Amino acid sequence: MTEIKQNNSEKNGSFEIYSDGEKAGEMTYTWAGDDKFIIDHTEVNEAFSGKGLAKQLVYAGAEYARNNGKKVIPLCSYAKSVFDKNEDIRDVLS
Repeated sequence: MTEIKQNNSEKNGSFEIYSDGEKAGEMTYTWAGDDKFIIDHTEVNEAFSGKGLAKQLVYAGAEYARNNGKKVIPLCSYAKSVFDKNEDIRDVLS
């Protein structure tokens, strides 16, 4: 079972994903004003690769943006590729 936790501060934050209680990876972001955040890094530990966890992190970021009236700038190459391949989350792009 996976669980995603968000950590947020005035300047930056992260989404961490846990698999069976063990931290499996994270996606970090930096705020760009009050209404946008920049996804700058997505990483999943090698032991958990190939399970779609990084994609779940990007989707969690998109859901957070949608639910809170924010926009996303995906500078991380992985996050950008997920947005490019999945039209259903592009509504939150800046």
